[in-house]
Amino acid sequence: MATIREGDKKVLLVVDVQVGVVENAWEAPRIIKNIVLAVEKARAQSAPVIWVQHADDGLTTGSPAWQLAPELAPNQSEPLIHKQFNSSFEETALEETLAELDATHIVLAGAATNWCVRATAYGALDRGYDLTLLKDAHTTNTDHLEDGATIQAEDIIRDLNRVMAWISYPGRTSSTTAVEDVDFAN
Repeated sequence: MATIREGDKKVLLVVDVQVGVVENAWEAPRIIKNIVLAVEKARAQSAPVIWVQHADDGLTTGSPAWQLAPELAPNQSEPLIHKQFNSSFEETALEETLAELDATHIVLAGAATNWCVRATAYGALDRGYDLTLLKDAHTTNTDHLEDGATIQAEDIIRDLNRVMAWISYPGRTSSTTAVEDVDFAN
């Protein structure tokens, strides 16, 4: 059973908005603009911003594709978590960082919706955090299945938004909101 975290200290967690992850993603310029706005809102309301950066065989550390999207500019004081698995929690310092910040509520944005955003969302809920998915601040590519079928990126995004708005865990909340409506102070 997960530890239920008391309080409502929010952090913004920005997952894998890297050049190679978003270069062909659905509506990437609009989504990145929304993420920039979410970062600005978090900073203005004194909420911590945590950045996550993925590396694997297709996304080599230090390569141009590995870099964060150029529109994003982490502050020197903001934590940067490096990961190699879909979930931002697996074999990273994320949990320790959240504990240092006394975080109890994760506001989530990033890419790719069907992989790292989804895995991180479930990882947060499994570990007792409240979760708010920014429904207009995550993206992915259309998924081409082995049988020739495709799942459109917009449908993948819509599905995760629906799931995170309705899923329930004991003692935790899961919701979605638009960047325009997110409030890091409450």
